Amino acid sequence: MAETPILITIPISHYCEKARWALDRAGIAYRERAHLQVIHWIPVARAGGKKTAPVLVWGDRVFADSADIVEEASARARPDRALFPDDPAAAAEVRALQRDFDETLGPEGRRWMYFNLRGRRDIAIAYGCTGAPAWQRRGLPLVYPLAARIIDRYLDITPASAERSETEVRAVFDNVAERLGDGRPYLCGERFSAADLTFASLAASLLMPPEYGVPLPQPDELPPAMAAKVREFRAHPAGAHALKMFREERR
Repeated sequence: MAETPILITIPISHYCEKARWALDRAGIAYRERAHLQVIHWIPVARAGGKKTAPVLVWGDRVFADSADIVEEASARARPDRALFPDDPAAAAEVRALQRDFDETLGPEGRRWMYFNLRGRRDIAIAYGCTGAPAWQRRGLPLVYPLAARIIDRYLDITPASAERSETEVRAVFDNVAERLGDGRPYLCGERFSAADLTFASLAASLLMPPEYGVPLPQPDELPPAMAAKVREFRAHPAGAHALKMFREERR
């Protein structure tokens, strides 16, 4: 697989950030093809994926899930940059945590973020288009109401579901804080792993880390109620850990 891999993304997606981070950490050069939400369905399907981004196309291989991209990046990284321990039991623990974050924190945090940014076309235009083709950037102001309705329906975004999502992510944060309570520097001991990368990436929808792979709105730019909760999540021990991973490990 000598040719440069292509990473198809939604630029602000936290699952896409997870893939970017893994590839960057492994030192793998790639070309990112960013698309806006809903529009991304077309290039993803053409690449051999389903409806979700990221999709990594590398030669004749297609990796259509962020966890698969992390696995491939880790396998190609230098030993000191690998994201899974050599010990099978320790590696299984990392993969189990990654899977739990993928299945709960990722979708629940995303739903919470989208609900709290409902109606904020200005923020969507300012921060949702990084790297997307010019025609998509120009068209977003016109199609924003329709795209927002599609996303609401596709992700089941309602006041009730957003409230449940906040409860779910708070439980994840509390569990992470409990794991870190013994003073360990990383979720699985003494070394940064896919568990830390996944937690930090997927918590980004709640934290808006400045070191994210594309610019994100900071609390002063957010609706006041959302900004207050972002600051609360940042102050939580689990949120502080995710922000530390971005500062120290996201290069």
